[in-house]
Amino acid sequence: MRPALAVLTAFLAFGEFGPEPSAYPDRRNLLTYVDSGGKQQAIRSRRDWALRVEDIKRRMELVMGPLPAPIQEPAAMAVVEETVLPNYTRRKITYLAEKNDRVFAYLMVPHRRNGKLPAMICLPGSWEPGKAIPAGLEGSPNLAYAHELAERGYVTLAIDYPLLHHREYKTDPYTLGYASATMKGIVNHMRGVDLLRSLPFVDAQRISVIGHSLGGHNALFLAVFDPRVRVVVSSCGFNVFAKHHGGDVRAWSRRYYMPLIETRYGNDPAKIPFDFTEVLAALAPRPVFVNAPLHDSPDFEVSGVRDCVDAALPVYSKIFKAADRLVVEYPDAGHDFPPETRNRAYRFLDRWLRR
Repeated sequence: MRPALAVLTAFLAFGEFGPEPSAYPDRRNLLTYVDSGGKQQAIRSRRDWALRVEDIKRRMELVMGPLPAPIQEPAAMAVVEETVLPNYTRRKITYLAEKNDRVFAYLMVPHRRNGKLPAMICLPGSWEPGKAIPAGLEGSPNLAYAHELAERGYVTLAIDYPLLHHREYKTDPYTLGYASATMKGIVNHMRGVDLLRSLPFVDAQRISVIGHSLGGHNALFLAVFDPRVRVVVSSCGFNVFAKHHGGDVRAWSRRYYMPLIETRYGNDPAKIPFDFTEVLAALAPRPVFVNAPLHDSPDFEVSGVRDCVDAALPVYSKIFKAADRLVVEYPDAGHDFPPETRNRAYRFLDRWLRR
């Protein structure tokens, strides 16, 4: 990997990562792109859409910092402890994210295997126990999706996140040269995909991601930058910036997210170079399941989720003829992943990942 500090130095020196991306006055209208001459053109083909996606990623990097080049070294998993359960074995592990940085995670491997298995990156919310919550060891049983999916026959990997899940994972992304904890999280999660792909019992073509809250938007971020992620489940993870806390985006600029939202863009939703309308649409045509409770306020107020879905659906339906691949549930709940919605999310995964 190019050292993150060197990449960030170049990023800050030029004030951006590469040429300034094109301007889009309305981020709800995603069926246009700006050509090499700076003119807006209608998107009529998948090739046109690919140009817009590259622009979206570059705009995300303006806020998150640049994505470092891929690491060539193996993930070098080390097992810390192992627990044999009735239907799967849970291993507490570490793996190499980059030089001098090992991430803590739980790897859950089903006992019954008929050939290679599908696998899930499982990203926790912002609560301090981190990976222990999706592993079913602490917290709400409604968030034990790594445990439940392992019970259903998936290999699952629940990963700690920098600066929040610090019981064991104590890395500070900024000492490594990152412009945001968000980008460090993306790198760590991509290395989780590397790890899963290296396991002999995992089908490398059937790796996906699921997450709630912090994990809900990190699932989207991972999939945008890593095309190896085949299916995405995002629970309580996003809405448009203008409707997050009524437009108060200061939470997004904290150290465990993207400080440039404050220092470069003044915590102004209108000035942030990307929005979740674009992030969601950038996943097309991959299958995406969204859990968006009706009462998930003020963080992810539901009308802001509908704005994102309304913007992304034309991309799925008109460009890819794949409207059925974007599924959204609006349960009568708060910031939660209720059992009925969660089970429908699992059936959605089965539809796209089971042979």
